Amino acid sequence: MAVNRKAACINRLCITPKELNSRIGEFGHYCPVCLALFHHLVDCSETADLTHAAEYKKFYYRLCGGNHLEIFLSNPDEFLAPCCPYNLPEPHLLPRKLTELQVKNKFPQQIELKGFCPVTYKDGNQRYESLVRGLMQYAVEYKEKLYLFETKEKQEKFMRTPELYCDQKLPCKVPPLDEPVPPTSLPTLGYLEQGVAEPVIKAMTAVGSLKPKYPFVSVKRSALVYVAFYLKAFNQKSTGCLRQKYKKKLASFEENCALITYLSSAMTGAYKPPGERPIDFDFKLNRFLALGAPGATDAL
Repeated sequence: MAVNRKAACINRLCITPKELNSRIGEFGHYCPVCLALFHHLVDCSETADLTHAAEYKKFYYRLCGGNHLEIFLSNPDEFLAPCCPYNLPEPHLLPRKLTELQVKNKFPQQIELKGFCPVTYKDGNQRYESLVRGLMQYAVEYKEKLYLFETKEKQEKFMRTPELYCDQKLPCKVPPLDEPVPPTSLPTLGYLEQGVAEPVIKAMTAVGSLKPKYPFVSVKRSALVYVAFYLKAFNQKSTGCLRQKYKKKLASFEENCALITYLSSAMTGAYKPPGERPIDFDFKLNRFLALGAPGATDAL
């Protein structure tokens, strides 16, 4: 701990978060050296450890790194009131990161700059090419206004110097919004192309390769049923149980289609007594004949 009014590092002194917050200094979790030397707001609250923290006159101070810790320890009064050149703004005037859910809960409040990243625009000399959309995951609230940023790095840059980027005006001409087009608003062919084209192509490829012919069912109906089973068996939006159910139906359908090829090759030539037939011949023949019974294929 600090002795003789000198600042000291408090790393590894087992200070609890509750104690830290109860004795935090006038700059809160912001680095006083960054504020004094560069007028930067550097929030250290996201760092859990106290490797770069100090005690001075019974108060705790957070520093952003080892270099600034050493600078603070050498002359703490230079960075504290009344000697510090800048005061920390009031809590409601500090920038605050928001989650996507918090941004959505702000509705109907509008995003500033129509959602364009203020840091990219400012650093790009406010050219048209520098108008880049920000992302909801990199949102900041500052002075009751909402801003979105292109990357986390640019979000952090705004957090350090928000006044540099907050008061900007967009030009009259801005890039068009990249709003997603609802598939249901498309014409029928466009809807099918965007919504089911890929699975349908896979199903058509599979049916074209297999060329199924179900016993006692036309070729056309055999192909349609196979495509229906295939689409349901590989529908990624269905539950796992439902997909598994139709994968079994698809496998059974393929086995029944294979009966025709098997029996046509096994039944060529002269009659063979039961003892000379293939082991599974009678089973497959009975299975084939059962599919020809009245009502056997009505479920297809």
